[in-house]
Amino acid sequence: MRSVVLDTETTGMPVTDGHRIIEIGCVELEGRRLTGRHFHVYLQPDREVDEGAIAVHGITNDFLKDKPRFREVADDFFEFINGAQLIIHNAAFDVGFINNEFALLGQSERAEVSDYCSILDTLLMARERHPGQRNNLDALCKRYGVDNSGRDLHGALLDAEILADVYLAMTGGQTSLSLAGNGADVDGSGRAQASAIRRLAAGRAATRVIRASEEELAAHMARLAVIEKSAGGPSLWVQMDAPKE
Repeated sequence: MRSVVLDTETTGMPVTDGHRIIEIGCVELEGRRLTGRHFHVYLQPDREVDEGAIAVHGITNDFLKDKPRFREVADDFFEFINGAQLIIHNAAFDVGFINNEFALLGQSERAEVSDYCSILDTLLMARERHPGQRNNLDALCKRYGVDNSGRDLHGALLDAEILADVYLAMTGGQTSLSLAGNGADVDGSGRAQASAIRRLAAGRAATRVIRASEEELAAHMARLAVIEKSAGGPSLWVQMDAPKE
């Protein structure tokens, strides 16, 4: 599945007060791996940036004077996100601004992002997993051990990169495998390290195969359904088990 982790910065809020996008940052994931492809642009909004917004992201009116307008990058941006699963923290905010930018251009066929992209809101996901706790991006970085030491101010591309790491940590489950069994050592990072590969004797007795019962298979499928709901897409198990075309 192709996913695009997306963030925006704006002149202020809400969009209904005429505020505009001034930065878009996107990074691409394929099969839960960063591909290295990204989309990043600063935009001239044709209006002043609120002082409160500048305090959050540090993007000033002077900095934006020579930047392109949204209409100049709209086609490239649409091409980058079209058909992808968008992963956004507090998606309603960013999607509302993107819809507005396309609507202002009179591009009605692009003015509803959900018509051509699926949308996964990591804020809603985090609230389901951690009810009653702080679930902003900084809090999630701390909870999942994601490095955000360079995030003194908000920035769309940096925040998209950080959110990609948070999303993968939130939905990844086990992230490493050890070959060592009982012979595993643990290094200073706490990760199990394989000390050796032990080969089994050729004349060993045949391994007994225990088949799953109907009840166990049903429980397995129920667990996969929970994983798919939290991840917003088919689990790797289901994808691997699907018949080849």
